[in-house]
Amino acid sequence: MNTSELNALHIIHVLAAIGLIGSTFYACAGSPETRKKTLMWSGIATLLVFLTGMRMWKVQYDFSGGWAIVKLVCWLGLSAFTGLAYRKRERASLWIILTIVLSAAALVMVYLKPF
Repeated sequence: MNTSELNALHIIHVLAAIGLIGSTFYACAGSPETRKKTLMWSGIATLLVFLTGMRMWKVQYDFSGGWAIVKLVCWLGLSAFTGLAYRKRERASLWIILTIVLSAAALVMVYLKPF
């Protein structure tokens, strides 16, 4: 893989992760009529995060280690929060806090690889 492809994957991955986090925040604050469109964009962002992440792991990183499993769990949690935020609107602050915690955990795992 050349450098420009790897840079493009990183940019798409980060932008999709920001979109995934943003869609969760919007689901906590938006009106129920926006559910379909927000869930659509959340799904697209989830797919992009997954595909670009797998491609980068295959080429650049070693898949062994617990950090990869933690990142997958963080991704699954972040993917679920948008739908949960629309179903359980009274717990919006919980979804926001969990989104921030899982995002921070994913960042720590990718940069520090503690295990």
